[in-house]
Amino acid sequence: MTHKIAILGASGYTGAELVRLIATHPSMEIVALAANSKAGMAYEDVFPHLRHLALPDLVKIEEIDFDNVDLVFCGLPHATSQSVIKALPKSVKVVDLSADFRLRDPEEYVKWYGGQHDALECQAEAVYGLTEFYRDDIKNARLVAGTGCNAATGQYALRPLIEAGVIDLDQIILDLKCAVSGAGRSLKENLLHAELSEGYHPYAIGGTHRHLGEFDQEFSAIAGRPVKVQFTPHLVPANRGILATVYVQGDAQAIYDTLQKTYADETFIQVLPFGKVPSTRHVRGSNFCHIGVSGDRIEGRAIVTAALDNLTKGSSGQALQNANLMLGEEENAGLMLAPCFP
Repeated sequence: MTHKIAILGASGYTGAELVRLIATHPSMEIVALAANSKAGMAYEDVFPHLRHLALPDLVKIEEIDFDNVDLVFCGLPHATSQSVIKALPKSVKVVDLSADFRLRDPEEYVKWYGGQHDALECQAEAVYGLTEFYRDDIKNARLVAGTGCNAATGQYALRPLIEAGVIDLDQIILDLKCAVSGAGRSLKENLLHAELSEGYHPYAIGGTHRHLGEFDQEFSAIAGRPVKVQFTPHLVPANRGILATVYVQGDAQAIYDTLQKTYADETFIQVLPFGKVPSTRHVRGSNFCHIGVSGDRIEGRAIVTAALDNLTKGSSGQALQNANLMLGEEENAGLMLAPCFP
């Protein structure tokens, strides 16, 4: 069976990544690509690296006949996404890559995103899209909310440890290095080459980053009590990748054993041998996440490191992984591309 796919927001980085991945999928066909600002353009004129594919031209969302669509990937900005998804036919499955349906509490959405949610009925049915931990719910979902890329990286490192009780929940420091594509494709002065290259800098200092809403929601639910991590992201002059360095209190061997046991049967989560550390260059362009555990010179402390590609496992690859479950396909279909190195 061939599934008919539409991608909304197809002129962004996550849209292009979806097209790249779906091109290798055995049972998906892209029937519509929407990008209102570039409607009427051939896709190869927006992304020349995909000119070898036979793709429909870009159109406006209202021009798409959703009766001919099985599943929609929505790569629109938050606030825009909710109004568009609310208007889609209920017969269409949706994977949203924005932040609009990640937070279950509407008041938390107001807190972190600064505006009232306009699609509360959809928000109530949305399933959080961290595939390895919500797999059964995702299989039966109509609407799946993709995680934030930073939020995914931190959770892969920490969720099993919180659940197993092998770390001090009040002593978690999460330091992330994030590539520039995570900020999207829109023109921004601080992302110009001359502004960004040859240095890196922290941002959202002191607990203001929006992905903290996801950490608070997920970690507190696992622990059964409030858990707040100390989190600082850093923007690095690289195109792709996130590297998380997580400082925790607990026995390093117990932490390693917990992660290894949790992910032993997971295709896309690879726990490295004890003491080995991951690198973003080793997961680039892939749907894999590499996790390492090291002991610290201070007794009773450990360092957990995790690396993934923010556009693939952190966003579009995760979205395709979830879509496969929603459509009854093999979970890894279209996603077994090896990382690109060097």
